[in-house]
This record gives sequence, C-alpha cells and structure tokens, in this order.
Amino acid sequence: MIAFVFPGQGSQKVGMGVELAEASSAAREVFQEVDDALNQKLAQLMAEGPESELTMTANAQPAIMANAMAVARVLENGGLSLSEKGGCVAGHSLGEYSALAAVGAFSLTDTAKLLRTRGIAMQDAVPIGLGAMCALLGADLEKAQALADAAAEGQVCEVANDNDPGQVVLSGHAEAIDRAVAMAKEYGCKRAVKLPVSAPFHCSLMQPAAQRMQFALNDTPPGAFRLPLYANVTAAEVTDAATEKDLLVEQITGRVRWRESVLAMQDAGVTHFIELGGKVLGPMIRKIAPDATVTSVVSMEDIDALAKEI
Repeated sequence: MIAFVFPGQGSQKVGMGVELAEASSAAREVFQEVDDALNQKLAQLMAEGPESELTMTANAQPAIMANAMAVARVLENGGLSLSEKGGCVAGHSLGEYSALAAVGAFSLTDTAKLLRTRGIAMQDAVPIGLGAMCALLGADLEKAQALADAAAEGQVCEVANDNDPGQVVLSGHAEAIDRAVAMAKEYGCKRAVKLPVSAPFHCSLMQPAAQRMQFALNDTPPGAFRLPLYANVTAAEVTDAATEKDLLVEQITGRVRWRESVLAMQDAGVTHFIELGGKVLGPMIRKIAPDATVTSVVSMEDIDALAKEI
C-alpha cells in the first residue's frame, strides 16, 4: 500500500516550484490560483525571494502547500490518481492541510486562505523573542520528555515534534529552551540545536492561535476526503471530517506525532511512502521504517520516474 505524505515548515527555499511552472501548465494553474486566493504574488516570492520574506510563517505555509499541490496536480493530470494509487495520506504539521487538499477535503483556494490565517495566528500568538524551539539530536521521546520536564522550571517547555527515533523537537519559553539546550547532554542527547524559528510552534503557548483557527475552521470546515488521513495529534487514521476539524485545532498546540504516525501507517500495510513537494520527510521515514520504500517527488524528472514506477 502507498501513503502520500506532505512536508511541513522548513522545506521552503527560494526557487521552489520554478521548474514545475516552466514545464507544466497544471502547475502554473495551481500557483495562479493560490496567488489569486491570497491576493499576493506568492509564486514570484517563491521563485525569486528574498529568502527572509519567504521564510516568514505567513508566507512559508501557503508556499509549501502550493508547491506540494503543484506536484500532486501534475501527477493527477498525467493520469496518476492519488486516490486510486494511494491507501492513505498524512502531512507534517501544515502538511496535514496539503494532504487534505490532495484528497478533496479542502479546495486549493480555501487551503491557501486557511494556511495564511494559520501562519499569521501562530506568529501573533507569542511576541517575538518570548518563545523558542530546539532540536534534540540522538534523543528518543523518553529522554526528550525528561529533559523538557527538568528545563521547564515553571515555564512552558514541551515536546513539539517526535520526528524520528533520533530527533525530537522542544518548544516553549525562550529561557526554558535555553536551559534545555544547556542540559541536553546530561539527559543523554548527543546535541541540541536551537531552531531559526520566529515562534514556539506546537506547544501550549500557541493557544491564542488555536482559538483563531477554531473560528476559521468553523467558517471553512473540511469536507469528505477520498482517502483516510493519519492525523498528527493522534497518530491514527481519521475518515470523519467533523473529527478532523477538531484535530486541526488541537494540532496548533499539540505534538506532531510523526514517528508514531509512520509506524501506524506501516502497521496498516503501507510499504511505500511518497513525499510530494519536498525531501524532508523521506530521511525521517527511512529511520523510522527502514524496510519501507521511500520516494521524494519534487521535480518533473521525479514525477516522470514515479509515473513509470507505479
């Protein structure tokens, strides 16, 4: 069984989507529709930068989605139906919205608008400098949780992403994250690296953003989806749109349980993971499920190769 998976923030880079747009009218249509939805020349920003503007959360989130959906649209137009070839979908953080768009739960326009709202809400939830995130390398979930508990000292310090067996991300107050970085080796981590992010994502400090997304999703709830989705916050299959709406709200403050999600998909029979629009999830999946086939699809060459493969 095939799982189509979609990357999250951090996979953006200047030049993304350029080759697809030059080669495919289907890709150009995706980028134009997103530009129209946001009343912004986002495709131009993706192509030309500046990088500092592209990496702003409010721009990066719809840009990453647009790039992934351009790949999906080119595949679909070439006769490769995701809903026919796939058994399920999943996405990392904002990638869950891309996954939902790919299986028909959201229109492309609505997905772009939701992610713009999400990006602004997450940025606005915590004043710049008050929050931070760090990646723990060579740490499993148990070590990361023990470190987070010790570093908190009455502040927020929480596990934000359980990415793979050797990488866990903490999020919370900047001082608590600094303490966690300083204490990491004492708790068995190889090293800790502060992340270049503008807000502490996926922790309880994001509660104001969750409230804003509750309103946004009430106005634009997901519809029925053509394939089951594995949700970040439960690491379990979801098929009910109303349930998924609540999980998308919970996801703002909740842990991205990516490692567990991959294992759950593998247990359900997935043997081939195909990442659309990035090459970030592939290395994680290989560490989680070394026996699985992993394919990352970004370029027209990748698309052509995949079409021949499956």
